[in-house]
Amino acid sequence: MNFMESLKISASGLFAQRKRMDVIAENLSNIETTRTEKGGPYRRKMIVVSAEPIDDFSEVLGSQIEGVRVEGIVEDKTPFKIVHNPGHPDADKDGNLSKPNVDLVVEMTNMTIARNVYAANVQALKSTRQMVLKALEIGRA
Repeated sequence: MNFMESLKISASGLFAQRKRMDVIAENLSNIETTRTEKGGPYRRKMIVVSAEPIDDFSEVLGSQIEGVRVEGIVEDKTPFKIVHNPGHPDADKDGNLSKPNVDLVVEMTNMTIARNVYAANVQALKSTRQMVLKALEIGRA
């Protein structure tokens, strides 16, 4: 295994978690948006992440270790929350209001997980850097 592949894995993880945090921030900022350009309430978004094979590791470890790739952003198809609010301008004729399918607890939990995974990837980068510096130091001796 070379150091560059290790850095690529950590970098792909950093990018994916940063993108996840961006999407979570968008969800949280639209938690009360009842009317969008499409006409309905805001629909929660999620990122789709897939494994990305890195072939060099299969030779060294006998198994394939993978990085990650953000495939895209999709909308959550769970139903909207319905609340009775007849005074709201977006309420239907029965006084029911469709609110976004964004749950504050779920989003904050996902943000905490993304932050922790991001921090783990930063630590992996730091460890790789320390190993490179130690290898250079040994090579000079």
